Amino acid sequence: MIALKAISLAGLVLCIVLMIRKQKQMAASTEKDPVTGLTFQETWARGMEKKNLISTIIIGVVANFFDTLGIGSFAPSTTAFKLTKSVDDVNIPGTLNVGDTVPVCVEAFLFFGLIEMDLLTLVSMIVASIAGAYLAAGVVSKFNRKKVRYAMAVAMFVLATIMFCKWKEIGPFGSIGTEVSLRGIKLIIAIVVNFILGGLMSIGVGLYAPCMALCVLLGLDTRCAFPAMMGSCAFLMAFGNGPKFIQEGRYDPVACWTQAIGGAIGVFLAYYIVKELPLHTLTLIVVIVCYLTSFLFLYDAVKKGEAI
Repeated sequence: MIALKAISLAGLVLCIVLMIRKQKQMAASTEKDPVTGLTFQETWARGMEKKNLISTIIIGVVANFFDTLGIGSFAPSTTAFKLTKSVDDVNIPGTLNVGDTVPVCVEAFLFFGLIEMDLLTLVSMIVASIAGAYLAAGVVSKFNRKKVRYAMAVAMFVLATIMFCKWKEIGPFGSIGTEVSLRGIKLIIAIVVNFILGGLMSIGVGLYAPCMALCVLLGLDTRCAFPAMMGSCAFLMAFGNGPKFIQEGRYDPVACWTQAIGGAIGVFLAYYIVKELPLHTLTLIVVIVCYLTSFLFLYDAVKKGEAI
């Protein structure tokens, strides 16, 4: 567990170092970005305008507060960026992946110590998601995005309903799980499903809520979902997506710093709420999150279709 915490910190430091180095490089150039038509200096000045600066700070705090609860930060951040026009649309994907790397690494660092989860179970799920993101990306990226969204909407609704039945101890579903480890067929299922979830991230299917549902349905203590899902995403973003976006310079420099700082604040606020919640209440929150995620998948399928 100490090693996992150390890797989280390493990912956080790597992101900050790469951002600083890239910012110095871009600041030394007066060339206009071929996509936005702005120089780095003009982009920075735009981001530092009072209305944009305040907007992105608030977005960072609020979105990552809810991200820590398992709802996710990408969807609300994207919506807020567009409504406030604080980030150019073309830079939103990079801003999300780079700016949220620091908060997600903070999440992973904190939640790795939340519960004494079995190390084999935790590491297996994290490694599976990372492998899925790299190995399955080429395959799942060819999936029909609209059909995947409809399928995930139905799946999350069914999973949320089953978890609700577990929460209320209705029918054959039993009570809330209290295990902190998986073995045998359950561990295999956890590895395979998290591998698939890691791959699906390449087409915009978030890992948080499905991973939470997976943990609960396999009988794990609900709190185990937090280190599992946050560790998976933190390592993916810190050592995969984030550095790539930074290398290309396709992100908003000011918004990334406000997301990193404001997001970390939001994470700390939510962490102390989650840590103090009783298991029964926390499970209900997971149920609500999964129903909400189901609705969001359905909304994206209907409104966006194939678009990211």
